[in-house]
Amino acid sequence: MHLRKSKKYLIYFFLLILFGSINNLHLNSLDFYKIKKIEIFGLENNNIISNKIKNLDLGSIFFLKTKELKNIIESNNLVENYEVYRRYPSTLNIYIKKTELLGKINNEGKIFLIGSNGKLLKKEFLNKKLPFIFGNPSIDEFLKFKKNFDNSKFSYDQIKNLYFFPSKRWDVQLKNDILFKLPVSNINVSLEHIFQLLSDDKLNKIKKIDARINNQLIYND
Repeated sequence: MHLRKSKKYLIYFFLLILFGSINNLHLNSLDFYKIKKIEIFGLENNNIISNKIKNLDLGSIFFLKTKELKNIIESNNLVENYEVYRRYPSTLNIYIKKTELLGKINNEGKIFLIGSNGKLLKKEFLNKKLPFIFGNPSIDEFLKFKKNFDNSKFSYDQIKNLYFFPSKRWDVQLKNDILFKLPVSNINVSLEHIFQLLSDDKLNKIKKIDARINNQLIYND
């Protein structure tokens, strides 16, 4: 989160002059500096965040309740990261980067989506076909695997299903139904070898590749 504090000391100096030059009968004019408008960008449906922030009564734009504001924004699992800007005299602009939806997983009998922010989201947010993750990996284990896969020559969009095993290794089923079994370690090396194998036009009928043994690829059609 980034809160822009432009010319902080200048603002304090301005307030000192302001309070020192008006009498109590005109203190109500300071209402001009209360936050009256909140604009949120980056989420299709931002009513939940907006309403919570309005109920917070943020008060003066000069003395923002940053901790409370931070808690409200970060409690929304769709938020990847965000920036908050003061637009004087009375508007707050919040720019949100929405988390990327990466896969579907069964968690205690219910289907959730995994976001790139490492949080689980309700299935109602689903807007595209995502790979299903079988097994019981932690979110960190899944994100680590995806990072390795993204660093390969394969595209994550090619994946149909992922299978996680208690031994901490993965099987990958592509949308063309080719299945490959990966080892526990050296995943990037195995993915490179598998990609080269599948690039051979003479081997276009491969359906299963076993890369669990170091420096070996076992395949069949």
